[in-house]
Amino acid sequence: MTTRTTPVAAWRPGSVPEQLGLAGLVAAGTVVAYQAAMGGVGLRLPCPLRALTGIPCPLCGMTTAATGLASGDLGAALAANPFVLLLAGFTLVMAVLMAARALGRLDPPAQWPASRRRQGYWVAGVLAAASWAFQLHRFGWV
Repeated sequence: MTTRTTPVAAWRPGSVPEQLGLAGLVAAGTVVAYQAAMGGVGLRLPCPLRALTGIPCPLCGMTTAATGLASGDLGAALAANPFVLLLAGFTLVMAVLMAARALGRLDPPAQWPASRRRQGYWVAGVLAAASWAFQLHRFGWV
């Protein structure tokens, strides 16, 4: 019989930013595989909000931007959604942090205090609002 020396509550598989970074890595891999498999010709699935209401969502153009970025067409990526560069940069930084933690070069992530989590929510909200304003302008709503 083995005894656990670390309490279960102390074990954290990753912080929210790391989990988002991992999701970004999975999305990036999917986009690259999609580009390779489809040769740049895709299904052209519409945004559900835009299809139902005619109003673009804050992430409208993100698939187009990601495939443009994966194919090396920076102009098309920026025209579709310039926030793809922010997400790509965030994903890259989080990938480096996760690799450093996996290799033991950095300590495990610490729990964020409530004030830091609130700041994170505000930053995410402001970025989503800015992306939505860009999409509304792009499609002629403002």
